[in-house]
Amino acid sequence: MSGMGFLTWFWLTVIALVVSILMYYVFRKRLAGGYWSQLIIGWIGAWLGSPVFGHWLWHYGRVYFIPAILGSIALIWLIKSAEKVLK
Repeated sequence: MSGMGFLTWFWLTVIALVVSILMYYVFRKRLAGGYWSQLIIGWIGAWLGSPVFGHWLWHYGRVYFIPAILGSIALIWLIKSAEKVLK
């Protein structure tokens, strides 16, 4: 997904923002670097979501929303689990 347009970046940012807010404030899954690091990790997870989980259901361009949400959740959860193991 190199050379992405503004709307692709925008949708990935919105997905990462919503997922990171829910994970940080509602489910209390907080990364060591604080909220901003969680937002960046969530964005990377959303960006990798479609290539990893596939291309299905609703989409805009190359951003498939459900796989992007799953990717964002999965990467935040994976990093949080790695932090627990490494402590």
